[in-house]
Amino acid sequence: MANYTEQGIRLSSMCPTFLNSNSTSHTWPFSAVAELIDNAADPGVFAKQIWINVHEEADHLCMTFTDNGGGMTPNKLHKMLSFGFTDKRGGRTSVPAIGVYGNGFKSGSMRLGRDALIFTKSGGCQSVGMLSQTYLENIKAQSVIVPIVPFNQQTNILYSLVVTEDSEASLAAILKHSIVSSQEQIQTHFDSIPSNKGTKILIWNLRRAKDGNPEMDFETDPTDFRLPEIQIKELQKNEHQSHCLIINMFVLQAYLSILYLRPRIQIILRGKMIPTKMVSQQLAHVEYDVYKPHFSVSFHFTFAPERK
Repeated sequence: MANYTEQGIRLSSMCPTFLNSNSTSHTWPFSAVAELIDNAADPGVFAKQIWINVHEEADHLCMTFTDNGGGMTPNKLHKMLSFGFTDKRGGRTSVPAIGVYGNGFKSGSMRLGRDALIFTKSGGCQSVGMLSQTYLENIKAQSVIVPIVPFNQQTNILYSLVVTEDSEASLAAILKHSIVSSQEQIQTHFDSIPSNKGTKILIWNLRRAKDGNPEMDFETDPTDFRLPEIQIKELQKNEHQSHCLIINMFVLQAYLSILYLRPRIQIILRGKMIPTKMVSQQLAHVEYDVYKPHFSVSFHFTFAPERK
């Protein structure tokens, strides 16, 4: 059933297939990983550390990104899972925010896998949200629907659901269509966030290559993520790429070590801290070009819940 504004004009909606189309802005998986790190490193989040790992859950291979930033309230989580909303602002006296268009999480997470759960704690409330292409296909959704469930964090009663207009329906959708099937499992993920504030992203149904294997190689090196050999050979066909650059392009540890000129966040990949390599100090001639935007643009879209 279509939804209308108070003026009687039909509201626009976003087709679920856009989630996949939007993710193609990342031509390779490492840039999607960098996008999620950027979100945690942003001044609005203030995360000091981010842990990146891979594990199996409910017979699914999953990637996880866990940070110790400020976490999100249910309202902020809803904005992050919507398109066009952002609380990031840059000013003359502040560091310009990364991703002022509010699209980074959606493009990055959906580039790595088809489905994601976000567990976040803000100190007073803990919330779980789901952005899932599989869920939208299963219910034959005509627009993007994002279930979000808030729980009371400051209570002695575990699994204290905050009852809102759609919290019970959202909880039912997450338990039925995700890889967590109980509130106990949800609480376990909340507890895995290292402090009373922070966020954990769980991505499953990871993207696979044409040969059916995962797009990233998690087995060759237990301390790293790598691109499979077939993708490495494709990169090496480009004669203009130096050997050093090729190495940095298919080994995640090496790529992350040169990701930031002045890192604000410590990256721990599969339990190993990534040291920063100052590339500029290894060059014979260095030229700096500081980009200072003079304005920012923000687009706002609102998704109304689907009605049967």
